[in-house]
Amino acid sequence: MLSVALQALHTLRARRTTLVGSFTALALGVALLTVMGLALASSLEAPPRAPERFVAAPVVVKGADTLRVSTPIGTRTQPLARPRAVPAAVVTELRQLGRVTLDRTFAVRAENAPGDLVGHPWPVAAFASYEIASGRAPRTDREVVVTGSWAEPGRTLRTEHGDVTVVGTVADRGFEHAVFYTAARAARLAPRSTQLVVAARPAAVRNAVRGVPGVQVLTGDGRRLADPDPDRDREALTALNALFGTAGGVTAFVSVFVVASTFAFAVAQRRREFGLLRTAGATPGQLRGTVLAEALLVGALASAAGCALGGYGAPRLARWTVDGGLAPGWFRIGARTWPYGAAFSAGLLVALLGAAAASWRAGRTGPAEALREADVDSRPMTRGRRLCGAGLLVTAAVLPLLDDPGDLLHRKTYVSRPMVLITAVALLSPVLVRPLVGLLTRAPAARLPGATWLLVREHAVAGVRRTAAVAAPVLVTVALTGSLLGATATLNAARAAETRDRTTAAFVLTPPDDAGFDAATLRAARAVPGAEVSGTSASAVYVLEDGVALVRSEARAADPAALAATARLPLAAGRTADLDDGSIIVNEEWERHTVGQRVRVWLGDGTRRTLRVAAVLRTGTGDNGVYITPANASGAAVDRVDVALRDGADAGAVAAGLRKAVRASGGRVRTADQWVAAAHPQSDRTTRLGLLLVLGIALVYTGISLVNTTVMATADRGRELAALRLAGATRAQVLRLVGTEAVTVVAVGALLGLLVAVVELAGMRQALRLLSAPDPVRLPWPALGAATGACAVLAATAAVATAWPAVRRGAAELAGLRQ
Repeated sequence: MLSVALQALHTLRARRTTLVGSFTALALGVALLTVMGLALASSLEAPPRAPERFVAAPVVVKGADTLRVSTPIGTRTQPLARPRAVPAAVVTELRQLGRVTLDRTFAVRAENAPGDLVGHPWPVAAFASYEIASGRAPRTDREVVVTGSWAEPGRTLRTEHGDVTVVGTVADRGFEHAVFYTAARAARLAPRSTQLVVAARPAAVRNAVRGVPGVQVLTGDGRRLADPDPDRDREALTALNALFGTAGGVTAFVSVFVVASTFAFAVAQRRREFGLLRTAGATPGQLRGTVLAEALLVGALASAAGCALGGYGAPRLARWTVDGGLAPGWFRIGARTWPYGAAFSAGLLVALLGAAAASWRAGRTGPAEALREADVDSRPMTRGRRLCGAGLLVTAAVLPLLDDPGDLLHRKTYVSRPMVLITAVALLSPVLVRPLVGLLTRAPAARLPGATWLLVREHAVAGVRRTAAVAAPVLVTVALTGSLLGATATLNAARAAETRDRTTAAFVLTPPDDAGFDAATLRAARAVPGAEVSGTSASAVYVLEDGVALVRSEARAADPAALAATARLPLAAGRTADLDDGSIIVNEEWERHTVGQRVRVWLGDGTRRTLRVAAVLRTGTGDNGVYITPANASGAAVDRVDVALRDGADAGAVAAGLRKAVRASGGRVRTADQWVAAAHPQSDRTTRLGLLLVLGIALVYTGISLVNTTVMATADRGRELAALRLAGATRAQVLRLVGTEAVTVVAVGALLGLLVAVVELAGMRQALRLLSAPDPVRLPWPALGAATGACAVLAATAAVATAWPAVRRGAAELAGLRQ
């Protein structure tokens, strides 16, 4: 064993390119795993947030904002779409304990002002420690105080509630742009109050509200729950965790795939060396032990380097996500150590497994056979590889048939399924390489002069393992690009088509913010001659499925007659006109979805109702919620108005009338097509940045791996290049051959990757058909072309640059190179 190890050590210098390539692939792979592990670990906890609006309030009493339903396995909860006000009887009792200050929050729209203005009564300003910086407090209905310096005292603000004069300013606290009215004026603008401040002992307040369902008494740090969107940190962490989880999954797959294939290729390149060692008397066990010892040494060093590199890169990734708006400003990489251990162990394990799989076959090969196979891959496919590849291919094809079609539209599915397909195609690639190379080179070889394309074909086919190894990073690059971008584009197109099919309106009116349209704007819109107006509101309905799962469904509240005139709902059963105050339109995902059945639900404010199923919507892409009447969505503001044209109405005149009607509120008038394009864009900025994170990191790594593998493959061809030079080929011809072969191998990998993407999107299309949804398929051809072109440039450049030092020598000198 010692003599075999010494012999292997003597070959290290000749194998330095292979060792450097293996080290680089593993170090970068472990670095990516470390970065993603640190980012994922840091997204598990948010820093504690102190109260903002009520930091100086003694006690805050908040109305019920959570629906609680008892089930056989415990209480299930869901946030209410419309929190309840503090009951009047409770307010009366609290007034006997101390001074009560009612809080109110409402949207304010003003010309030449911040777009996120909110109104409050002036008395609550003291609880956020606001103090007058200039001017004075408001005294009349037409006077206000604003935060910050965007408006000076004396300025007149034109709002949808009328003109007001700024009489004072307070310092900006950084969490809101507020406009403070007198308490009386704020009460008329927002009659409903969901929380209040009481100047009394907390124990006395708790006794006063005891027995009132859902009412909360907040003190200390708990007062932050009365701030706007108190769950924003938790929601941000959930989104961030999902993003890093997806990116980590893709990165882990790419890292493991590339590292395993690189180490296997590095071992396969040593077949001639193994043959010589076997001839010298080495046993199969000695060869495997030597390979595993080298893999252990390289794996340990590369994994350690990768952990150090990942620790350096993780804080930079965190800053990029914050700057890009993907993460909140407080997000930082924490001092966690387990990601380092996990990444180091994973890198070492993958290196050992990749080397072991290749060395096992090398150890079983006889000396003469090993020497013969060193030049020509006569048996590139083993039985185990063929069975594993076929098994994964069948698994990827059969599993979607067994699952709910809707699952194929979920991000976890369309991110993970291509990984199974990529692995299957990579395992079967030696079988696919020969026909693909023949397909790509047949026409050029027949039509172009010279023997370049003939040699490209013969070299690529003779070295199937080498061709498959170089094509593997390209396969991953193109498959992930086509699958992930294609799935997102296909779903966007399907949802947009579904939305367009649902509306028969000529125009859609939308407010400038979440506050919705006021009654005056709706009256003005309905008064436009020739307009059939249907205003709808966003709400929610809750239902208990299987007796234990409290499920929230997004709901639209609409007048049934107006809805039937402006919408074409995708009904599977029933009629839109049958909707009334005692019924509901559900979709096929509901447990009870038969017309005429009665279903127990909770409305957006937690009110319990039993409603009759009036109609059933097809499942579609999952955006088909439920429909109720306005009576079952009390207090929900109209946030969308669909307008159909009456017979004989002029579209231009109606559009002009609608623009005039919404001008005071700042609303927008769009045609139906314009509204669909705005409501369902190709992808918003956050989605684009998320895809860039998921794909960008993985594709940069595969690009580096492609260069790495190409260098390893080309550096191993010294004698082959010498034979060409001795046969009379010039340096330029040899370099042209090497570059052409590299581009051809990239094309093979691109075709295999395209095959994966097409199969993935075909499965998604079938799922859309089964869900009765539009089924457009969108392959991202520009991105696929860019990815393939970048791979071709990288591979050709790396191959030519590696071959140049060798062909620069004389032919006789090349012939004496050691292999």
